[in-house]
Amino acid sequence: MVMNGRADLHTHTTASDGTGAPSDNVRLAKAGGLAAVAITDHDTVAGVAEAVAEGVRLGITVVPGVELSTVAEGRDIHILGYYFDLSDKVWLERLQSLRGVRGVRNEMIVERLRELGLQVSMREVFEQAGKDGEGDNTVGRPHIAAVLVAKGYVSTMKEAFDCYLSSGAAAYVNPPRITPFQAIDWIREAGGAAVVAHPGLYGSDRLIEELLRYGADGIEVFHSDHGPEEEARYGAMADRFGVVATGGSDYHGERNGVVFHGALGSRTVDASVIARLEGIRRARW
Repeated sequence: MVMNGRADLHTHTTASDGTGAPSDNVRLAKAGGLAAVAITDHDTVAGVAEAVAEGVRLGITVVPGVELSTVAEGRDIHILGYYFDLSDKVWLERLQSLRGVRGVRNEMIVERLRELGLQVSMREVFEQAGKDGEGDNTVGRPHIAAVLVAKGYVSTMKEAFDCYLSSGAAAYVNPPRITPFQAIDWIREAGGAAVVAHPGLYGSDRLIEELLRYGADGIEVFHSDHGPEEEARYGAMADRFGVVATGGSDYHGERNGVVFHGALGSRTVDASVIARLEGIRRARW
């Protein structure tokens, strides 16, 4: 059990929409002096085993995680899960169902882009991601954005999101998904700890409080898109509800010299937070 040092509890890899292999994230964490790093890919745990093996080799704790995609009140809401049972067949089937929805969403975005006159195909998206569309790996909007940059439709990833891919942009779509309340249930039923990701991005503290009252085990207080005011507000909320205050960079790697959302290790929590997450797991298994 990790008790000393710092931990980045939110990173992505090539198993979803990050640019580095799971082992790369672990090596970056080790080089940055971290005691622990979590692998929290979107709707998949495909990168966890590789990261854990690298963690054993390097002597750094790897926390198994995932980031579930949900919708509430027309908003994309993400719920992080930690220390679930990786052998739970129902849990793995549920993740597969989420990946199916993600695939439909990607196809809808590409179709919308074509309607707008931008010639983009899913084949190009998979090629950009270095994936074939099979297995447990996922592709996401950053891969579509990278295609738009490569084809010269936009100059930067940010422009791709601002013009086409972010909520309210020209090609944004939001197909039916599970609710964050269901995601909390799924994570808890798999023996894990459920944490509300980057609450400052949703514009609804009322919804965040509802999720905490419902049974979320924690809230991501420290995040690359949170400033001091958000950290203070959500830290106080964690204290008020008696839940775990977590944090992480939401590192997605580097594209065209730009790091998304933040560099690995740029947002961390004391590694003793891991003991609280493990305690939740022990109480449920």
